[in-house]
Amino acid sequence: MEFSNYSLIVGVAFLVAGFVKGVTGMGLPPIAIGLMAVVVPPVQAAALIVVPSMVSNVWQMLVGPSMFGATRRFGTLLLMVCIGAAFGVGVLTGESPAYATLALGLVLFVYALLGLFKFNMLVSPRNERWASPLVGGLTGFLAGATGVSSVPSAPYMNSLGLDKDALLQALGLVFTVGTFAMAVGLYLKGRFELTAAWESTLCLIPTMLGVVTGQKCRAMLSADTFKTVFFAGLFALGLYMIVRFVWL
Repeated sequence: MEFSNYSLIVGVAFLVAGFVKGVTGMGLPPIAIGLMAVVVPPVQAAALIVVPSMVSNVWQMLVGPSMFGATRRFGTLLLMVCIGAAFGVGVLTGESPAYATLALGLVLFVYALLGLFKFNMLVSPRNERWASPLVGGLTGFLAGATGVSSVPSAPYMNSLGLDKDALLQALGLVFTVGTFAMAVGLYLKGRFELTAAWESTLCLIPTMLGVVTGQKCRAMLSADTFKTVFFAGLFALGLYMIVRFVWL
């Protein structure tokens, strides 16, 4: 692929993903990685998402009622995210990258279905002791294999009955740890070197342009309508990746 085409695709992917993040407060990794993975190897797309994702998620993690309280409550979940990512990154950097594309397609497909059908389960506090490590391990594996930390962490956190600020902070914490664990895994596999880190840093420019634009447009759009379009787009993208894997 020519450099100009590559730069255009990556720039547009982060601009769109940043816009979605600005409007809805979520969606940066799945949108950016999903769009890039159509024409860019998944491992390369995952490396590019590291810096923009870390910057946005650290900010989300720090703005909230109690970061230390959330860390204590979800300590086992966060530990299992790291362990799961150590195994998942092997899929992303393996000899058959098509399987990483399939994994990403399945994650986007499931994530979209949960959003479109407004799936909402309820988990009682007494079940967190066993549910949190399970969710953390699966989230970490998928984060390592695809770069996306939203499944099943986002539906699980939403099921705990947290208020809005606490929910956003908890998700920011999980996304930060998931992204960091994936980045460490990529580095140890030799897939996140200085060049990749520099390119990922440059991706902050279109990302922040998108975020600022999205925030300005947020007041003019219906949140429910936009989220429906957002999840429908993820559904189509995930389905495309699955079908492409099956037919190729």
